[in-house]
Amino acid sequence: MASQLSSLSEPKAVLRRAALSRRREIHQKSAASAGANLADRLCGEIDKAYKIIAGYWPIGDEIDCRPALERLAANGHQIVLPVVAGQGEVLLFRTWNPGDQLETGPFGTSHPGRRASVHTPDLLLLPLVAFDQVGHRLGYGAGYYDRTLAALHRDGGALAIGVGYDEQEIERIPADNHDQIMDAVMTDQRTLWFNKAGSGQQD
Repeated sequence: MASQLSSLSEPKAVLRRAALSRRREIHQKSAASAGANLADRLCGEIDKAYKIIAGYWPIGDEIDCRPALERLAANGHQIVLPVVAGQGEVLLFRTWNPGDQLETGPFGTSHPGRRASVHTPDLLLLPLVAFDQVGHRLGYGAGYYDRTLAALHRDGGALAIGVGYDEQEIERIPADNHDQIMDAVMTDQRTLWFNKAGSGQQD
């Protein structure tokens, strides 16, 4: 059930603060099991046709997708992690294998070093602050993923799947022209498809 955190008239900054506070509460009670549940769902639903999958190294109370990345790598997918190349630029994606050492990046991120090769992903797993029933994603406000998804779509596209706790759903996220709609959201409890297999299909 969607949280009543938002309305279309609510400024994104105010909405973001409330959603981040909500996520901290969810993380404290659900983190231990949510990562494993998310891994089960992702590995059960991601087709082997998606050869290169972009994940992320979790920051703070983001849902932990590392169990999923390790299992996807074991299943033969190439995993890449995002690298912030510069302010206002699109993200780069460098190869990662379980056990690889990472470097510290801006905003508390961790990413592969320069020796790791750069690849264009077929599928992106997007961390999120909140999501709604029509595929809008609330992030941290810097716009890196929106710019990156727009660039990937111009070059032929990649599937964009937001991942998070189920309770991060809110009633409606105000969208700007540059905001990119996700193809799906996968949580620790369910999957919502927006641009594939029917808008709003869920299980």
